[in-house]
Order: sequence, then structure tokens, then C-alpha cells
Amino acid sequence: MSKIINGQVLAKNIKDNIVQEITKLGNARPNLAIILVGERPDSALYVKLKEEEAKKIGIDTYLYKCEENISEQELLKIIKYLNEDKIIDAILVQLPLPDNLDTNAIIKTINQIKDVDGFHPDNLEKLLKNCDANKLIPPVHAVVLEILKSIDCKIKDKQVCIISNSDIFGQTLSYILKCQGANVEAIKSDNKNLTEKTSQADILITAVGKPKFIKKEIIKQGAVIIDIGISYKDKKVFGDVDFEDVKDKVNYITPVPGGVGPMTIAMAFKNTLEIYKKRHEK
Repeated sequence: MSKIINGQVLAKNIKDNIVQEITKLGNARPNLAIILVGERPDSALYVKLKEEEAKKIGIDTYLYKCEENISEQELLKIIKYLNEDKIIDAILVQLPLPDNLDTNAIIKTINQIKDVDGFHPDNLEKLLKNCDANKLIPPVHAVVLEILKSIDCKIKDKQVCIISNSDIFGQTLSYILKCQGANVEAIKSDNKNLTEKTSQADILITAVGKPKFIKKEIIKQGAVIIDIGISYKDKKVFGDVDFEDVKDKVNYITPVPGGVGPMTIAMAFKNTLEIYKKRHEK
């Protein structure tokens, strides 16, 4: 039987540390601006959770809710306003954005100093120039490192397979794990050799958004699985991995929900605090 990685517990530990640091600030509180475009149920849920959790740990949030059909020009104006607002320490644009908006252009407009997600090209370039895991890392990537650390998984020389349809996600995470000494291969979900790659992986990380996409037949005995994918069907939440099917074959696995999701929110808060400290350091 596999060991389930409890993201709720790990997230609580991260947030407890944040509370301790914010308490030391006295009356000061980090300020996070969140931009939500459209009415996607998953995005709305994530933003609601971020607002609720931020309030608990001492981070003030400012929600900018935009219509689905907002023009790119109008959205860029909001971001530029927040860039110049001295009160706002950090900015988070909830992804994915509607198809009528250029996500890369939106991210590029965020002041790189206030970029919570770490996806600004300049921030990614800094990250990819060195192997310093203590730098500000995109929250979802930082979660992977935190999970592996929590189970004392030594990733040096381990075979890692990342399944993702996002080049930025796959390539950046691949680099971060290679810096830790892992042998990493990032592939798309339609890769013709997918089964061959996944069945050899000591660590399998999937972020595709296809419910129950990963079955026990295509994974390695004793593997560690980190399921970042999330999808909705009949008002139920599913991960990329068929949890019940694979649970007896793997050593460790993150559930959906309750795995990566809570930790990603916690890591976004950790980045917010780090940005605050950098902006206010004397």
C-alpha cells in the first residue's frame, strides 16, 4: 500500500512558518493583488481559497475581478496600475486566462519584482542561469521540491519523467530537478513513447488535466507520483492519475484533491512574503 502525501499537513507547516515571520513585522502586513478574469469554476475556487487562507496568516489581498471579455489593453492597464501602486507588494494573475488574451504578454507586463508566480521572462531567466534552489521559484515547482524533501527522497541519479503540455512548465521544472542531480525527461501527453518513458520513471510528475490518465500498467513498481493535474467532471474533481488503480503499486502518491493544490497556495504566500521583505529591506 502506498503512502499518501498529505498536502494539507505540509501546507499548514509552510503557513505556520509564514505566520511566525509576519508576526515579527509588527503592524506591517504583506499586500497581494489577485487578478481573476472570467468565471471558470476552478479558477474562482482557487482565488476564493487564496483569499481565505491569506487572511488567516496575515496577508492582505486585493481582488480585481474582470469580465471574461475584457480587452487585453484594459487588463494591461490594471497590471500597470498595480505595478506602480506602492501599497501592493506582489501581483498574482490567476491562470489560465481566456483565449482572447495573450498570456505571455500579460505575464511580461507584471513588474518582475512583484511577480508571485515567477513566470516573468526575466525571473525565469535568472532562475535558469543558476542552480540556486533558494531563489524565488514558481510556487508549483517549489511544491515538487518540498514534497520530495518531505518524504526524504534523494533525487540525485533518479529517473524523472514530467508529463506536461506546457513547454514553460516542463522545461523549467526539468531544469530545477536536473540541478538536483536527477535524470529528467519532459514529454507531452501525446508522446508516442509515453508508456516507455513513464514505466522507467522513479519519479513521475504529471500536469496534463486529463482525468485518470495514468494507469498502473504504465508506471514503475515503487514509483513516487506527484499529480499536479486537475480536471472537473460531473461536479467532481479528478487528478491525472487513477488513484485507486495505482495506489498499491507506488511508494508515494499525492491525492487530488488535498495534495499539490493546498501546497501551491502556501508557496504563493511564501513568495509574497519574500517579495515583501525584498521590497522593504533597508
